[in-house]
Amino acid sequence: MSETPGAASSTPPVEVVRAFLSALERLDIDEALAYAADDVVYQNVPVKPARGKRAFEKQMRFMAKYGSGFEARLHHIAADGPIVLTERTDVLAAGPWKAEFWVCGTFEVREGKIVLWRDYFDWTTVLAASARGGARAVVSTIRARLGR
Repeated sequence: MSETPGAASSTPPVEVVRAFLSALERLDIDEALAYAADDVVYQNVPVKPARGKRAFEKQMRFMAKYGSGFEARLHHIAADGPIVLTERTDVLAAGPWKAEFWVCGTFEVREGKIVLWRDYFDWTTVLAASARGGARAVVSTIRARLGR
């Protein structure tokens, strides 16, 4: 009998978060959602949080629809009971555009499900990474059209 992802409350919270991020990296939104509690709260500080699985799902499906890739390069991960802290570099991609930026995340895991995912990052760094990604995308598109 196979287990539903995140269903085992005996799964250490760090492993739930690792598996969740891995599912997002594969853009497997259904698997990622299996790790989320019905009352999950997701927030990119200071943006208003998405509350509940339906609002969370909407944001994750938007990412998968308009993005072509996501990577969470974990630098550090630590747990204190149900709280998991991550320090990572996130990489977002959409076609030739790619942005990499530093993120600290807080997850709370209850009974094998994520009830809170809150990310903190510097918006200026994200905007700069987005601009660099856009410039690289334009250059690569021009080079491709010129056959270089």
